[in-house]
Amino acid sequence: MEPPREEPGEAGGLQITPQLLKSRTGEFSLESILLLKLRGLGLADLGCLGECLGLEWLDLSGNALTHLGPLASLRQLAVLNVSNNRLTGLEPLATCENLQSLNAAGNLLAIPGQLQCLAGLPCLEYLRLRDPLARLSNPLCASPSYWAAVRELLPGLKVIDGERVIGRGSEFYQLCRDLDSSLHPSSSPGPRATEAQPWVEPGYWESWPSQSNSILEEACRQFQDTLQECWDLDRQASDSLAQAEQALSSAGPTSSFVF
Repeated sequence: MEPPREEPGEAGGLQITPQLLKSRTGEFSLESILLLKLRGLGLADLGCLGECLGLEWLDLSGNALTHLGPLASLRQLAVLNVSNNRLTGLEPLATCENLQSLNAAGNLLAIPGQLQCLAGLPCLEYLRLRDPLARLSNPLCASPSYWAAVRELLPGLKVIDGERVIGRGSEFYQLCRDLDSSLHPSSSPGPRATEAQPWVEPGYWESWPSQSNSILEEACRQFQDTLQECWDLDRQASDSLAQAEQALSSAGPTSSFVF
C-alpha cells in the first residue's frame, strides 16, 4: 500500500492560504495587498500568492522554495527578495515587467544562462546574487567571468551585488575591483611585478627643526590674553549672581500677585 501523498505546503512549513495572507496584512482582499513579508517561515510552496495581483514589495527570504511559479502573475511587483532558498531557476519572473530590484543570493543558480529570463525586464536595475556579509552566494558566482557575464546578459543593471556599475559612483567601484585584482598574486607565468619603491626620499617624513615665527607667537599671546579676560569676566559674573541670590534670600518672602 502506497503512503498518502503530501500536498504542497503541508510538509515542513507553513501553507500559504488566503486566510493567512489576510491575517498578516489586515487586508480584506488579496488584490489589495501591496507589501508582504513572509521571511523564514519554512515555505516550500507559494500556494495562492499569485492571486495578490497588486503586490509591489515581497520578501520570501529564508524559506525552502524551489520554484517561483505563482509569481508569474504579479505584474506590479517591483521589489523581490528570494535570498536563502533552494531555487534553481528564475523563469517565472520573466513576466514581472515592473520588477526593479531582485535579491536572489543564497540559491542554487549554477550558470549565467539561468539569468537570461531576466533580460526582457525593462525596469530591472538592482540584482544581488552574492552577499558576503550574510555569507550567501550562488554556484555561478564562483566563476572568474561571473561579473562580466552578468553585465553582458543584463546591460541595463545599475547595481550588481551592492556595487554600482553604471552612473555616478561606478568609477569608484571599478577602481576598487582593479586594485583588488592587482593585489592578488597571479598564478600564470609572466614577468615578476616590480618591487614597490618609496614615494619620497629617505628622511622626508622626519620632523623639521622648529623655527621661530614672531607673527605666530604674537597671535598666540593675544589669544591667551583674550582667553584670560573671558575667564575673569565669567568669575565676576558668577560672584555677582551669588551676591544677588544671597540678598534675595535674606530679604525674606515677598508678596506676590496672581493675575
